[in-house]
Amino acid sequence: MKSIAEELLECEKRLLDPVLRRTPERIAALLDDNFVEFASSGRTYDKKQVIYHLGRQLPAQLTIEEFRVVELAPGLALVTYRARAESADGKGERYSLRSPLWVQRGGNWQMLFHQGTPISENGQLNRSSLPFTKKSAAV
Repeated sequence: MKSIAEELLECEKRLLDPVLRRTPERIAALLDDNFVEFASSGRTYDKKQVIYHLGRQLPAQLTIEEFRVVELAPGLALVTYRARAESADGKGERYSLRSPLWVQRGGNWQMLFHQGTPISENGQLNRSSLPFTKKSAAV
């Protein structure tokens, strides 16, 4: 049986897959109907807007680093990680800290909230500043 951290890492990897990002029905299944995103651009998006925009983005190769999960309650988990995005043309990289909130509904995990914050290449998650690090699980 997979741990919650392993399950959510798989969900996050699916959401970062360039092919899946262009398949609206597959993205929709991973996002809660009440989904909200505070994007690294500073904009706010709902589920419908995210699905629309992901289908029109140039695919970038995204890598997950420093992945952690905190189970806040049964069926509710906060994920934090650093993402590295390589541009589609291979000429640059961008980094961000990401913090999605996942909820389990009917046995399936769905993202309820997501926030992305741009950082420098050397930016790292400061685990000591998080108030709930004792219950976190790294993958």
